[in-house]
Amino acid sequence: MIVFDGTQRDASLDGERVRTTTNARSAGLAGTRNTGILAVGSDLVAFCDDDDLWLPGKLRAQVQRLVAAPAADFATCSVIVDYAGRSTVRLAATDVVAHHRLVRSRMAMLHSSTFVIRRSSLVGRLGLVDESIPGSQCEDWDLLLRASRERAILHVDRPLVRVLWSDASYFARAWESKVASLQWMLARHPDIAADRAGCARVHGQLAFAHAAMGARRTALAWAGRSLARAPWEPRALLAMAVAAGLADSTAVLDALHRRGRGI
Repeated sequence: MIVFDGTQRDASLDGERVRTTTNARSAGLAGTRNTGILAVGSDLVAFCDDDDLWLPGKLRAQVQRLVAAPAADFATCSVIVDYAGRSTVRLAATDVVAHHRLVRSRMAMLHSSTFVIRRSSLVGRLGLVDESIPGSQCEDWDLLLRASRERAILHVDRPLVRVLWSDASYFARAWESKVASLQWMLARHPDIAADRAGCARVHGQLAFAHAAMGARRTALAWAGRSLARAPWEPRALLAMAVAAGLADSTAVLDALHRRGRGI
């Protein structure tokens, strides 16, 4: 199922194995994913963004894990990040992801294009992708946290999805939306604020976003909160450097992306 969001549906793609539709819900990733979930009748649902690529064996490996663990809802895999001509493998170093790990870290290798989920859980106990998240940012992290709170997430620690990062990405510099979605996450998931490292990380991200927008005082305030929880938090230190004019936010992001990392 291909779901078009904000662009004209290309009905010529419809065929025996492919169907197309238009996002009939809220604009953005969350509504688009939910349109697809509700339109299919399969036992499993898997996401793939239009700039990502599944590698051979991806679905087979994850389905085998889910078949072997019928109580599990969710399976992920690791990724290869492609950016500016460089490729970086991101592994999780585990085959089961517990909730506390996702509270402490977003775990970027658990990209939404790696998700395979039981459809019955999405339309039932777990619930659909939350469409109230500002800008549909962090919708994947929210879903991971909700799922892992009930049952650990199965993980295939092999890079079976290629994820393309670029400056042209819709979310690349959407700082106001990043701020709103991160604050939404803190409000919706109090266990993040209760974890020193997890809270420091999000506060550091908020500090960097404000610094990138030129809101120096607000950036320094968030950086202070971050460092009060974890004096070693690098995002807060980078935010302070940007706020002080000692570093450029675009250059910082470019350097991180070349290593398959982000803020």
